[in-house]
Amino acid sequence: MKDNNLLQIVNLNAGYGAIQVLWNIEFEIKHREIVCIIGANGAGKSTLLKNIVGILSPYNGQILYENEEITRFSSPERIKKGIGFAPEGRHLFFGLTVEDNLLMGAFQRKVDKKILREDLDFVYNLFKPLRGYRNKLAGNLSGGEQQMCTIGRALMSKPKLLIIDELSLGLAPVIVDDIVDTIIKLRNEQGISILIVEQDVQVALDIADRGYVLENGSVVMQDSTDKLAKNKHIKTAYLGVI
Repeated sequence: MKDNNLLQIVNLNAGYGAIQVLWNIEFEIKHREIVCIIGANGAGKSTLLKNIVGILSPYNGQILYENEEITRFSSPERIKKGIGFAPEGRHLFFGLTVEDNLLMGAFQRKVDKKILREDLDFVYNLFKPLRGYRNKLAGNLSGGEQQMCTIGRALMSKPKLLIIDELSLGLAPVIVDDIVDTIIKLRNEQGISILIVEQDVQVALDIADRGYVLENGSVVMQDSTDKLAKNKHIKTAYLGVI
């Protein structure tokens, strides 16, 4: 594993039972890097994320994190190692308050109340609307506020790698801009590496340093996002430029 890599995937094959979805995936994320995965619906993007966070187990291949193989680690073990996940659809506990949802992200951490309060304040300072809604039921939040709560919950696990599946789904552009600014701040000020799957390819290319293109379960292209944005295939297939 390269010294500067936080996460590396080697020759990963995976799927659901007898249905193979991912083929020979090679992938890496460096420390303090923002990486995006782009591809059409059904390309295997979410399946790849589920293998990284331990929701699914691959058929074969390796997942390495901080020079340690975690291929067969459970999701809770990966969270403890520093992998945070904000899933598509958010999956909040709608009958619990915002603050209770955030605290669920710190469930496995053995820390005292003072540290938890400091961590909550950190999230509230990142996503200021949540502070005023901390006693509000998560099910009564707007879509943008729910996304903030979902990312905040992942941050309560104190990740070194934050994975976000569909950052902008269903959100107004102004909310997306605010969340993107926060993501960049997390990388620049906290040193957190970020992995994003994003349906809005332009947003993904604008925020990330590098990108991978998945088609039919295989990585068909990887490069800096500046170069991907200029690539003829990317412009035609994903950005609607003829």
